[in-house]
Amino acid sequence: MAVDLEILQAKIESESQFIDKIIKEMDKVIVGQKPLIRRLLIGILADGHILLEGVPGLAKTLTVSTLAKILDIDFQRIQFTPDLLPADLLGTLIFNQKDGKFTTRKGPIFSNLILADEINRSPAKVQSALLEAMQERQVTIGSETFPLDKPFLVLATQNPIEQEGTYPLPEAQVDRFMLKVIVDYPEKAEELEIMQRMATTGDLPEVKAVVGAKEILSARKVVDEVYMDEKVQRYIVDLIFATRDPESVGLKELKGLISFGASPRASIYLCLASKAHAFIMRRGYVTPEDIRAIGMDVLRHRIILTYEAEAEEMTTETIVERIFDKVEVP
Repeated sequence: MAVDLEILQAKIESESQFIDKIIKEMDKVIVGQKPLIRRLLIGILADGHILLEGVPGLAKTLTVSTLAKILDIDFQRIQFTPDLLPADLLGTLIFNQKDGKFTTRKGPIFSNLILADEINRSPAKVQSALLEAMQERQVTIGSETFPLDKPFLVLATQNPIEQEGTYPLPEAQVDRFMLKVIVDYPEKAEELEIMQRMATTGDLPEVKAVVGAKEILSARKVVDEVYMDEKVQRYIVDLIFATRDPESVGLKELKGLISFGASPRASIYLCLASKAHAFIMRRGYVTPEDIRAIGMDVLRHRIILTYEAEAEEMTTETIVERIFDKVEVP
């Protein structure tokens, strides 16, 4: 195995060159937000969609649109509004009077990187249309089915403080996002730098495209090769099972607080995301630290709490932290 790891390490060193280039370009525009940028990279490498949640003004949209400029791939920003229709997203059939036939007009979903801005502002039909495309990687218009180009990545944003005029995503749909990332306020020094940079009437610094679809797809193949020991695989399964049966790991106090634990999709996504994290750290194998580093973002939206938990003001983050502290690390 040592020889294989050496070869794999060399591959990772070669294929991960673009990560530093992306971060360097992002730093021209985005101040701080290192955890967010790392998770966006994990989504790109692990082929997983990401839900970004945070109050307005934290540069969620700016971060994604800047990343889109750095990646030499097709990008579409879709502003979700209450009057948006599934056809506005997916496309529709247009009747051509000249030849008496219907022709397909493809919608903005036919792109590599989709920014679904304020996804919770559109009704369930539109959300379902997007999330079906995310899951199936294809779109049906009329009687024709069209595969979506690779890579295909959806980065959706939502505002947690506004309830009026919003349509919260159902748990089954939220589960299709690999990561749910909470975007927090910047540090005081970072905010000072943001103010100094942005409080001008000039344009934002220009960024250049440094990586294309070919490099991304090539890097994904290497991410798939990242070695994960069976003990580490069992650690992931133990964590997921602890969300369903906390008593089995000695967390009796959580029994009445969890209505539903994480689905098998959580195991798959935690495995893929931890491999991508190891790749970013330039390592050819996954450690429990990789799982702990990304585990909260994989699990926070997959645990459904009971009314008792809500009454006690218990959060899924607190429950995930307790599980990570209790489950034995290999």
